[in-house]
Amino acid sequence: MADQDKIRDQEQDQDQDVLDEETLFIVSQTFKALSDPTRIKILYLLSKNEHSVNQIAESVGMLQTTISHQLRFLKNLRLVKFRREGTTIYYSCDDQHVMDLLKETIDHARHH
Repeated sequence: MADQDKIRDQEQDQDQDVLDEETLFIVSQTFKALSDPTRIKILYLLSKNEHSVNQIAESVGMLQTTISHQLRFLKNLRLVKFRREGTTIYYSCDDQHVMDLLKETIDHARHH
């Protein structure tokens, strides 16, 4: 019986060594988000303060429709959140872990 318990424990340990499909997908999508220069610009801007779509578009020099598309991608990953004030929607960061990763990566790039 002790051998069966040992085998079961080893199998459980091996299961923890492999990421589940949902986690793998979220991790890959997060890195996909961070691999796009436009999304990096948006996240960096939002790391400083919340902004409306128009403010983001003006700051990064892109069309509002392009920014809205990118924000939707980031929102689906829960990297940004929004609040409505009248007819204006303001976006801000929603995941401090990812923002810390972005900041560290920017610091790394600036020191090379």
